[in-house]
Amino acid sequence: MVEAPQFDPGAVFDVFGMRPVDSASFDAVVANAPGDELRCVFMWGNDCYNCNVFKNTALMLQDRIQALGLAWYQANVYQDEPLGRRFGLHGVPAFVFYRGGKRLGRISGWPGLPQFSAAVQRLRVAAVPPAAAAGAAQPTAQAEHPPPG
Repeated sequence: MVEAPQFDPGAVFDVFGMRPVDSASFDAVVANAPGDELRCVFMWGNDCYNCNVFKNTALMLQDRIQALGLAWYQANVYQDEPLGRRFGLHGVPAFVFYRGGKRLGRISGWPGLPQFSAAVQRLRVAAVPPAAAAGAAQPTAQAEHPPPG
């Protein structure tokens, strides 16, 4: 009889390169960090059933989750209660999103991959500055073809 491999919930941190953050480092590493990467902070706790459901799903569907292009961070808010209180968490898992020093939103609980992916896509659209979105939508024919002169 072949045994199924044992589930190691901690493996998710390595597979996704989740960098640990805490109350002391959160602002510098995530909240105030410049750049265009979409940062996702996975807030979890020890022996949390729903956190392990996410971890297991993430490991099984790692290609699909990695395709979302997130920069991953993780924080054990059972060990760092002030960080959990900062975000008003009433349970975990929770996923907090930042880009370019701006908080974009939070997903409470693990809604499943389809809903998580859809929320990430909505955040990507919401994160585009209005001027850039408007500029991208405007035709550029005038710039490419100057009037005869």
